[in-house]
Amino acid sequence: MLLIRRFEERAGQLYGMGLIGGFCHLYIGQEAIAVGVQSIKEQGDQVITGYRDHGHMLACGMDPKEVMAELTGRAGGSSKGKGGSMHMFSTAEDFYGGHGIVGGQVALGTGLALANRYRDNKKVAFVYFGDGAANQGQVYESFNMAELWSLPVVYIIENNQYAMGTSIERSSSETRLFKRGASFRIPGEEVDGMDVLAVREAAKKAAEHARSGEGPYILEMKTYRYRGHSMSDPAKYRTRDEVDEVRKTRDPIDHVQELLSKNGWADEGALKAIDAEVKAIVADAAEFARTSPEPEPSELYTDVYLEAAE
Repeated sequence: MLLIRRFEERAGQLYGMGLIGGFCHLYIGQEAIAVGVQSIKEQGDQVITGYRDHGHMLACGMDPKEVMAELTGRAGGSSKGKGGSMHMFSTAEDFYGGHGIVGGQVALGTGLALANRYRDNKKVAFVYFGDGAANQGQVYESFNMAELWSLPVVYIIENNQYAMGTSIERSSSETRLFKRGASFRIPGEEVDGMDVLAVREAAKKAAEHARSGEGPYILEMKTYRYRGHSMSDPAKYRTRDEVDEVRKTRDPIDHVQELLSKNGWADEGALKAIDAEVKAIVADAAEFARTSPEPEPSELYTDVYLEAAE
């Protein structure tokens, strides 16, 4: 979780320096979700998400150097510098993107689950999307097919309260998003997405449900993003006091540090050592991203089509 936090802070700095172009959506505040779910993921289970995706990549085990280099559009990036913030992949880590179309990954993730069922491999697809995407039509088409065919998929709604700049109360007639699958007979529950242990327990239950052949499950993770929707968003639609209150009382990393200290599992010195180690990893990643060469112009013509075997 700390790696994600420090990585995103540095990514924000690089964006401000002009080293990252295009869009950049930071995961600061939501770290407990990707980490909590990843802690129960089994080898071969797939992860797919939208454009706020750096945290999921790091939680899956992707190399911070390759992720940061992709943000700066360098050849050493995980997608050879051609995907950028929104479109990174790592089949080695079972990570299937990063997708820029709002809600589009939900149908793709349902397809991954269909492949799992077809192969009968007992794998689960973890499909992430936000509260804004929860109002997209393809989400409900996917829900219908997933339940109809009892697909092994866990839908994870990262409800950070604001779809771009619109609060959920102003954009959704039903704000309890875990109930969105009720008409399709998909069970769901609300989870404190700022508590990594609560996320872990809920994800374990949902994954067991899907893996056992009982079909899809919906988890609504109540969370909060500290930064704007993207780096170009000043977030004037909410007050500074609101953000500060969440940081002060619900921060997911502070919560874990308090648990470690309270139970005698780590003292202040150990926690500072972890932070120093993480900062060094992020600094190395930033330097690699800054100095890695740009892709050759010929890369424009690679990875466009897949050559099928005759």
